[in-house]
Amino acid sequence: MENKLSENLFDEVFATRMLDIPRSFLREILKVAISPGMISFAGGLPNKDLFPLEAIRKACDHVLTHYGPDILQYSNSEGLHELRAHIADHYKQRGISHVSPDNILITHGSQQALDLLAKVLVNEGDRVVLEEPSYLGAIQALSLFRPQFVPVPLSDEGMDVERLKDVFSENVKLMYVIPNFQNPSGISYSESNRRAVAEIIKGTKTFLVEDDPYGELRFSGKEKTSFINLAPENTILLGSFSKTVVPAFRLGWVVVPSELMEKMVVAKQAADLHTNSFTQQVIYQYLIDNDPAAHIAKIVERYSAQKQAMTAAIEKYFPPSVTHTNPEGGMFLWLKLPEGVSAMRFFEMAVKDGVCVVPGHPFYIGRDDVSTVRLSFSCVDEKTIDEGMRRLGAVAYQLCPRTEAEQKNAQRRGPAGHDLV
Repeated sequence: MENKLSENLFDEVFATRMLDIPRSFLREILKVAISPGMISFAGGLPNKDLFPLEAIRKACDHVLTHYGPDILQYSNSEGLHELRAHIADHYKQRGISHVSPDNILITHGSQQALDLLAKVLVNEGDRVVLEEPSYLGAIQALSLFRPQFVPVPLSDEGMDVERLKDVFSENVKLMYVIPNFQNPSGISYSESNRRAVAEIIKGTKTFLVEDDPYGELRFSGKEKTSFINLAPENTILLGSFSKTVVPAFRLGWVVVPSELMEKMVVAKQAADLHTNSFTQQVIYQYLIDNDPAAHIAKIVERYSAQKQAMTAAIEKYFPPSVTHTNPEGGMFLWLKLPEGVSAMRFFEMAVKDGVCVVPGHPFYIGRDDVSTVRLSFSCVDEKTIDEGMRRLGAVAYQLCPRTEAEQKNAQRRGPAGHDLV
C-alpha cells in the first residue's frame, strides 16, 4: 500500500512530459549483453579494438602542453572555430558545399543535437515524420516534447513515397531520417528515392533532419546525394565523431540554416553553456596530426568482413523463410522472420542459448507485434559470429513455420542446417 501511495504521489510531482516516457529498452538489453559468456549482437557500439588510442594520447599531451591551463577554462557556446571549419571543409570534400562554419554548432553527441532541435522547433502535438522502423534514440529524445509521430514505412529503396505524399497533405514540423546505412535496418536510400522525397518537402515549412553517423563506413556501392544538396533550405545535418574516432568524448555537431542558429545557441546555453572544450581541441589535434581517412579505411575493412561473415552465416544456418537486409556499410543488418513469428519470443529463446539480439518493436511507434530483429556485427569477430548465428539459426528453426519440403529436409538435416548423415 505504501509503495502504491508513493507512486501516486510522484505521478502528481513529475512533469507531464515524463509520465509516459520509458527507459531505453536497448540500454536495458545491454545489461543482458554483458553477462559472462554471452555472445552479443545487440549493442550499436563501435569496435573498441579500433580506437586510435596512441594517437589520442599524443593529441591530449600536445593540447595540455601547448595550451596549458587556458584549455581548461570555459569556452564559447558555438564550439571551437577550427573544428567547425574542419568539418565544413570535410563536407566540401564530399560534395556538400552548403555548409559554413557559422552554421555548425558543436554538441555533446548528435543525441544532444536532436534534443536542442526539438526544444527549438517542436510544440506538443506537432506532426513529426519518422521512418518505420526508426532509430530508438531519436524516438526517445523527441518523445519528451510530445509530438504526434507519423511513421512512414521503409523499403530497400528508402521511404514509401506515396505514403509520404499523403502525410504531407497536412502540416509537418519535422522529419527525421537516416538515409545512409539506417539504424536499425541497415538500408540506404536510393538516388531516385532521395530525389522523390526532396521534391515532396521542397517549398514546405518542414525541416528534414538528415542524421549521418555511419555515412563514411561504406563497404560497397557509391555515395549518394545528401538531402542538403537536393533541398538546401529544408535540410538540417547531424554528424558525430563517435563512430569514426571515439564515442566516449560525446562529440557531435548540427548544421542548421542561419535563421535557426541563434535559437539553437540559446538552447545550448540553457542546457550546458558549451560542449567540452578540451575534447574538442583534442579531436581537432587528432584530425590535423593524423590521416583520418586511413583510420576509417581500417574500420571499414574490419566491419565489411564481419558483415559478410554474418550474412553468410544466415544463409548457412537459417531457414529460407528468414530474410535479411544486405547493407552497403554501417554497423547493422535487419533480420526478418516470417509474419506472425514474435521477435520478442525469438529474443527470449536466443538469450537462453547465450546470444543477445535486439527485438524490433522498440524501433516502431505503438507496435509490439513485429517479426524483425536488429543484429550488430561491429564488435564480434568472424569465428564468434559464426557460432552465434548457428545458435540463432537453431532458434529460428524452432519458431518458424516450415513448408512441406522444409519439413522433409529437416528430417535429413540438423536444426541449424547441418547434415546428419
